[in-house]
Amino acid sequence: MATRLARRLPSSSSLIIKSTADISSPLVSHGWSRVRWASSSSSSSSSSSSTATTSSNSSSSKRQKKITYRLSAVIDAVNDRKLPPELRGQRNAVRSETDIINVVEQRIWHSMEEGQFENLPGKGKPLNLNSNPHADPAEDTLYRILSKNGCAPEWVELNKEIRSKISEWRVALKKAWTSKCNGDHDKWIECCEALKMQLRDINDKVFRYNLIVPFGRQMFGLKWEKELARLEE
Repeated sequence: MATRLARRLPSSSSLIIKSTADISSPLVSHGWSRVRWASSSSSSSSSSSSTATTSSNSSSSKRQKKITYRLSAVIDAVNDRKLPPELRGQRNAVRSETDIINVVEQRIWHSMEEGQFENLPGKGKPLNLNSNPHADPAEDTLYRILSKNGCAPEWVELNKEIRSKISEWRVALKKAWTSKCNGDHDKWIECCEALKMQLRDINDKVFRYNLIVPFGRQMFGLKWEKELARLEE
């Protein structure tokens, strides 16, 4: 009897497995749907973040372009104010300083035609050169003291020395060149060595002069090839 009941009734383990499978199937399906929802939400959040980053980059680039445009407009306005009134508003047409100089010369000629230079104070009297209004006050005072004591700034004295050396050197070079033209090549070779050494000394003085001279008064050094080309002409 017990054996028959055991055969008819399913085993407890099979019931447990079946019940577990029946219970777990909706849980697994529910878990899978949750995983799919999480993945979709993460992808949507990543796409939204990338969109936000792109929009922020585009807005920052637009802002930078706007700032650059404003700065260029301010610079153009400042440069335009530096021009004479006759050339304002047509800054792109000004190609060189010659255009500005022409405007200044036109103003001077108009003033002369109108007689504005006829009754100037101090007309017919010598100019007062004791002070330079365009120089630095400290330098102007120093130059006045040097002038009263019969001295000059170092760059002025060095300029005189360089010009004297250059004139003497060119005379010696011309004499050596004449001896070469007369067929005395040995004397020419001997003079060339001495002249090249003197040339280096002169160029060293020119270099030192260019370091201490005011801006715009620099001079060029001597070149052996150019000096020979002058003699050949």
